[in-house]
Amino acid sequence: MSALSPSAHVDTFARDHLPPPEQWPELEFTTELLQYPARLNAATELIDVPVATFGADRPALRTPEGEVWTYGELQRRANQVAQVLVEDLGLVPGNRVLLRSPNNPWTVAAWLGVLKAGGIVVTTFAALRVRELTPIADRCRPCLALVDHRFVDEVEALRQGAAPELRVVTFGADDAGDLVTLASAKSGTFDNVVTAADDVALFGPTSGSTGVPKVTVHFHRDLLSIDNTFGQGVLRLVPEDVVACSAPFAFTFGLGMLVVFPLRAGACALLTEQATPDELADLVAAHGVTVLATAPTAYRRMLAAGKAEQLRGLRAAVSAGEHITEQTWQRLHDEIGLDVIDGIGATELLHIFISAAGEDIRPGATGRPVPGYRATILDELGAELPPGAEGRLAVIGPVGCRYLDDERQRDYVVGGWNLTGDTFTRDEDGYFYYRARTDNMIISSGYNIAAPEVEAAIDSHPDVAECAVVARPDAERGSVVCAFVVLRDGVVGDAAMATRIQDHVKTQLAPYKYPRDVRFTDALPRNRSGKLQHYELRRRVREEAAASGGSGEATGAQAPDVPVEA
Repeated sequence: MSALSPSAHVDTFARDHLPPPEQWPELEFTTELLQYPARLNAATELIDVPVATFGADRPALRTPEGEVWTYGELQRRANQVAQVLVEDLGLVPGNRVLLRSPNNPWTVAAWLGVLKAGGIVVTTFAALRVRELTPIADRCRPCLALVDHRFVDEVEALRQGAAPELRVVTFGADDAGDLVTLASAKSGTFDNVVTAADDVALFGPTSGSTGVPKVTVHFHRDLLSIDNTFGQGVLRLVPEDVVACSAPFAFTFGLGMLVVFPLRAGACALLTEQATPDELADLVAAHGVTVLATAPTAYRRMLAAGKAEQLRGLRAAVSAGEHITEQTWQRLHDEIGLDVIDGIGATELLHIFISAAGEDIRPGATGRPVPGYRATILDELGAELPPGAEGRLAVIGPVGCRYLDDERQRDYVVGGWNLTGDTFTRDEDGYFYYRARTDNMIISSGYNIAAPEVEAAIDSHPDVAECAVVARPDAERGSVVCAFVVLRDGVVGDAAMATRIQDHVKTQLAPYKYPRDVRFTDALPRNRSGKLQHYELRRRVREEAAASGGSGEATGAQAPDVPVEA
């Protein structure tokens, strides 16, 4: 790690809580695009430069309801937000701002406005409950929250409980104290804070395998690096593109696909707050979308619903969040000639670092390191393995893992390498092939779900004595949350009880984390010392899935299907 530049932050919280230098990953800036000046505000490059380059009248954001913001309008509103933050709300550079909203134009303006004012954005899923927001607030210490007025209740509960100093400002509420109202009174002219390229711009909360949130720390230059690697090296958007993505901005896959990459290319993003895969396919056709990014689950559902034809207008499609099967990839290729761009990324590295597009694609392979990154396979002792050997995926590039004041930094960064928690193999030509996750995170429809977090929510139900949660293989979603539940004496474990437990979890956690498969049992497997044997339950559901031909269907009480969250 080289010495950090002099910071523009008055509030030094972020730098004060970075990992010690010896725990940083190695960072490499090996291409011309990755050479940055010492002073850099990412918002300048994301909206001010595009306005000057592509023109203020070019459409930047649109919604299915017909709302369109031009580049000039987005710039003006982002400037107005920055003015409100500084002039009305007293934000100083380095303050953290929690942002809670589904994907809509004002969310983008607020995100850019925080960066312009030198603040640090803490983007959260709109679906999170106060129980999940509390540890994020404890770690990030936001002084201000900008919240879509429809999703303010949980943040107000947070303010009344764990974060009494948090100031909450809504947007879209149409009242005197609302951000939109306050912004309308501003000139729309703002001089961006001249931050350092290595000043912190973004805190990205993620879930660890224990359910305790880790907070990834990203610099202003990192936001540009993901475009200067995957964006320009693989995706290659052009101004005529219209981009759609099912992921929320809090999922950095969505942030890259809907904000960073389109804005730097002069393209337009179609922002959807929520859409099922069927609806998303219809929106692609109706709005002339040329580039789509979503999880493999959504592509599978589109195929199953006969929606492949709706995707025929795409020139590119990106799959991430989980591994896309060769069967799904091949069907899209055969039916409509679409060669899906697979990729693996991580919140710790902000976006995709292994991928391939066009003629470089090899069906079944995730791809090769994108320009600016290098990757290898390590054994358990940290030694590099030869081609064909299965081991731990390790990555080095211009962006790397920096957890906010977290001992788990030592586990993710080993010998300068970022260890992603995935098992891969590599062939002689440098293509990487996914095998499995190496931690106990459940990946369902592209979302990371920590089993212990779900267990804690189930255990809080008054009729539950104890439980254990594991991933159950599922042909459609990759995995689903499967809960083995022991009930209190006298309580009947039937379908109605399973539904009550599922509904209870939805009140405690984001709805996508609830157990789709609830199984009642008299006891959980334990070793002689009394330790719960999760591996025994994993073995059971894996064998069951294998016996059913990989469908993953089980006999427990299972929830009905719900839409993939957008």
